[in-house]
Amino acid sequence: MFLMLGCALPEYQRYWPLFLLFFYILAPIPYCISRRVVDETDSASNACKELALFLTTGIVVSAFGLPIVFARAEVIAWGACALVLTGNVVIFTTILGFFLVFGSNDDFSWQQW
Repeated sequence: MFLMLGCALPEYQRYWPLFLLFFYILAPIPYCISRRVVDETDSASNACKELALFLTTGIVVSAFGLPIVFARAEVIAWGACALVLTGNVVIFTTILGFFLVFGSNDDFSWQQW
Protein backbone atom coordinates (compact mmCIF):
# COMPACT_ATOMS: atom_id res chain seq x y z
CA MET A 1 0.00 0.00 0.00
CA PHE A 2 2.78 2.44 0.88
CA LEU A 3 4.56 1.71 -2.39
CA MET A 4 1.42 2.45 -4.38
CA LEU A 5 0.78 5.62 -2.36
CA GLY A 6 4.32 6.76 -3.09
CA CYS A 7 3.62 6.35 -6.78
CA ALA A 8 0.02 7.33 -7.29
CA LEU A 9 -0.72 10.26 -4.98
CA PRO A 10 -1.44 13.43 -6.96
CA GLU A 11 1.59 15.23 -5.50
CA TYR A 12 4.02 12.57 -6.74
CA GLN A 13 2.66 11.06 -10.01
CA ARG A 14 5.87 9.10 -10.71
CA TYR A 15 5.85 5.35 -11.07
CA TRP A 16 9.61 4.73 -10.91
CA PRO A 17 9.42 3.18 -7.42
CA LEU A 18 7.49 0.25 -8.88
CA PHE A 19 10.87 -1.18 -9.90
CA LEU A 20 11.09 -2.29 -6.26
CA LEU A 21 8.62 -5.05 -7.05
CA PHE A 22 11.53 -6.90 -8.68
CA PHE A 23 13.44 -6.73 -5.39
CA TYR A 24 10.41 -8.01 -3.47
CA ILE A 25 10.21 -11.01 -5.79
CA LEU A 26 13.97 -11.68 -5.85
CA ALA A 27 14.63 -11.32 -2.10
CA PRO A 28 13.45 -14.76 -0.88
CA ILE A 29 14.72 -16.75 -3.89
CA PRO A 30 18.37 -17.33 -2.79
CA TYR A 31 17.29 -18.45 0.67
CA CYS A 32 14.63 -20.80 -0.73
CA ILE A 33 17.14 -22.37 -3.11
CA SER A 34 19.71 -22.85 -0.35
CA ARG A 35 17.11 -24.45 1.94
CA ARG A 36 16.42 -27.05 -0.73
CA VAL A 37 20.10 -27.74 -1.43
CA VAL A 38 21.66 -27.60 2.04
CA ASP A 39 21.48 -30.42 4.55
CA GLU A 40 20.41 -28.92 7.89
CA THR A 41 22.01 -31.68 9.97
CA ASP A 42 25.48 -30.15 9.57
CA SER A 43 26.15 -27.82 12.49
CA ALA A 44 29.14 -26.15 10.81
CA SER A 45 28.80 -23.09 8.62
CA ASN A 46 27.78 -23.91 5.08
CA ALA A 47 29.07 -21.90 2.09
CA CYS A 48 25.83 -22.26 0.12
CA LYS A 49 23.71 -20.94 2.98
CA GLU A 50 26.16 -18.10 3.64
CA LEU A 51 26.12 -17.12 -0.04
CA ALA A 52 22.32 -17.13 -0.04
CA LEU A 53 22.21 -14.87 3.01
CA PHE A 54 24.78 -12.56 1.40
CA LEU A 55 22.77 -12.30 -1.82
CA THR A 56 19.53 -11.75 0.09
CA THR A 57 21.18 -9.01 2.13
CA GLY A 58 22.43 -7.37 -1.05
CA ILE A 59 18.94 -7.43 -2.55
CA VAL A 60 17.38 -5.94 0.59
CA VAL A 61 20.00 -3.19 0.87
CA SER A 62 19.51 -2.38 -2.82
CA ALA A 63 15.76 -2.14 -2.28
CA PHE A 64 16.35 0.43 0.44
CA GLY A 65 18.99 2.30 -1.56
CA LEU A 66 17.12 2.67 -4.85
CA PRO A 67 14.41 5.08 -3.58
CA ILE A 68 17.08 7.20 -1.89
CA VAL A 69 19.04 7.38 -5.15
CA PHE A 70 15.85 8.30 -7.00
CA ALA A 71 15.09 11.04 -4.48
CA ARG A 72 18.65 12.43 -4.59
CA ALA A 73 18.49 12.52 -8.39
CA GLU A 74 15.10 14.28 -8.11
CA VAL A 75 13.36 11.55 -10.05
CA ILE A 76 10.85 11.15 -7.21
CA ALA A 77 9.93 13.47 -4.34
CA TRP A 78 11.28 12.94 -0.83
CA GLY A 79 7.75 12.30 0.45
CA ALA A 80 7.38 9.49 -2.06
CA CYS A 81 10.77 8.17 -0.94
CA ALA A 82 9.58 8.08 2.67
CA LEU A 83 6.42 6.21 1.70
CA VAL A 84 8.39 3.71 -0.36
CA LEU A 85 10.90 3.13 2.46
CA THR A 86 8.01 2.55 4.86
CA GLY A 87 6.59 0.03 2.39
CA ASN A 88 9.99 -1.67 2.25
CA VAL A 89 10.03 -2.10 6.01
CA VAL A 90 6.54 -3.61 5.95
CA ILE A 91 7.24 -5.98 3.05
CA PHE A 92 10.62 -7.23 4.26
CA THR A 93 9.33 -7.66 7.81
CA THR A 94 6.50 -9.76 6.39
CA ILE A 95 8.94 -11.90 4.37
CA LEU A 96 11.15 -12.35 7.45
CA GLY A 97 8.14 -13.28 9.58
CA PHE A 98 7.05 -15.87 7.04
CA PHE A 99 10.43 -17.59 7.10
CA LEU A 100 10.66 -17.43 10.89
CA VAL A 101 7.22 -19.01 11.36
CA PHE A 102 7.29 -21.54 8.54
CA GLY A 103 11.05 -22.04 8.21
CA SER A 104 11.59 -24.81 10.74
CA ASN A 105 11.39 -28.45 9.72
CA ASP A 106 8.47 -29.44 11.88
CA ASP A 107 4.87 -30.42 11.14
CA PHE A 108 3.96 -26.79 10.47
CA SER A 109 6.51 -26.18 7.71
CA TRP A 110 5.76 -24.44 4.43
CA GLN A 111 7.85 -27.06 2.59
CA GLN A 112 5.11 -29.65 3.10
CA TRP A 113 2.64 -27.64 1.05
